Amino acid sequence: MLDINEIMKIIPQRAPFLMIDKVEEYVPGESCTAYKNVCINEQYFMGHFPGQPIMPGVLIVEALAQTGAVAILSMKENEGKNALFGGIDNFRFKKQVLPGDTLKLEVKIIKRKGPIGIGEAIATVDGKVAAKGELTFAII
Repeated sequence: MLDINEIMKIIPQRAPFLMIDKVEEYVPGESCTAYKNVCINEQYFMGHFPGQPIMPGVLIVEALAQTGAVAILSMKENEGKNALFGGIDNFRFKKQVLPGDTLKLEVKIIKRKGPIGIGEAIATVDGKVAAKGELTFAII
């Protein structure tokens, strides 16, 4: 288990753009399971959407990317580096994510060649798929 301070030692994102609150488990270079507590006081809810707050899909994808970054950047050889988007493929959004939800974020690294890799990503709320797809990353 990693708390927020330990997460910030691995990935460079900071508030208000740090999208994961804790890591349940991770295997460097292989996988990571993290959580995001979705709170009504998050700034994006002011405009997305007034009277009907929904977490933007792009921020769910970002939370998954940060989860994958924990798996990749926790490897000793990647310490101090960053993981950037190289592609977002086959993403589907299946369920709205609302204030009060706890978003479970799971990423498995399924392919790596040099500094490029692909992660299989899935976000769930109460066991129901909210979003899933593949993320391509480049380590710099």
